[in-house]
Amino acid sequence: MDKKILFIAALCTVSTTLALDTWYGDTESIKTGLDNGLETSGYWYTYNDNKEGGQSKIILPTQTQAYEGTDYIPSDAILNCGGVCGDAVLTKGSLTYHPFVGVAFNVVGESSATDPTPAVGDASSWGGICITYKSDAAPSLELGFSEDVDKAIGGANPSAALPKSTVSTKKILAWSDFKQPSWYKGETKISGIEAAKQLASVRFKIQAQEGTYNFRIERIDAYNNCTTDDIKTIRESPATKVLLSGRTLEFAGVSTATAEVFNLQGQVVVKGSIDNTTSVLNLATLDAGIYMIHVAGKAVNFTQKIILK
Repeated sequence: MDKKILFIAALCTVSTTLALDTWYGDTESIKTGLDNGLETSGYWYTYNDNKEGGQSKIILPTQTQAYEGTDYIPSDAILNCGGVCGDAVLTKGSLTYHPFVGVAFNVVGESSATDPTPAVGDASSWGGICITYKSDAAPSLELGFSEDVDKAIGGANPSAALPKSTVSTKKILAWSDFKQPSWYKGETKISGIEAAKQLASVRFKIQAQEGTYNFRIERIDAYNNCTTDDIKTIRESPATKVLLSGRTLEFAGVSTATAEVFNLQGQVVVKGSIDNTTSVLNLATLDAGIYMIHVAGKAVNFTQKIILK
């Protein structure tokens, strides 16, 4: 295979100055700002090592089936989790290296109504990626290209290593932080900055020894919108509490914030402001069921599942 691939941004590429919207795990897709009009961008899907001889899979918490191929993650799984979460079951099979699985989202979406292969777009304006996650195994964030380019570089996609963490952790990565792996000796070199100009997908990849590893992705944002000022979340602030009593949500330790309650269809069914004088949200109009609550303010930003009985 000829490794000297020309990266032509004009081919199946969408270029725009629209920004990536912050995703809090409260909708089934991310608003990337780069959709090509087909409305297929930003949807989460799974991938694994099966085509290469592995037998790995992802099991979602709301599904009895294992996600063994490239499958879109259903909205109920995301809303119930308040993000993308599940178990990465790594099984080596006939692989000669560590098995892997991952979840990813397309930046532009499908190439056309008849061609489901991912199109590529210029995501330079994002500046990079900001992710909040936790994982039993050290994952990596990887940049995906078109299928032809991915094959040409033999999986040597620019990536950034993320630390293993059993608590919610935020990592802010500029495009320059993404680099091809050190083992790659091919002729096609591409930096993270160059990769951002022809980006097809962003992948959260777990590659490790055989075993089962739990993971959760809670937030995705553009580097340019994510600063150290908003790193604190409810899970890092023991003084902040949210209590559900019947049909009333009570907030403690939240000075100023907006609270939104979503149903499983992603619709806002209750919305209110929390401040020093108002610290409750009335849910009396809601039916019994599962809902997601998103609380956002200067010093707090989180999504949580609630169950009304």
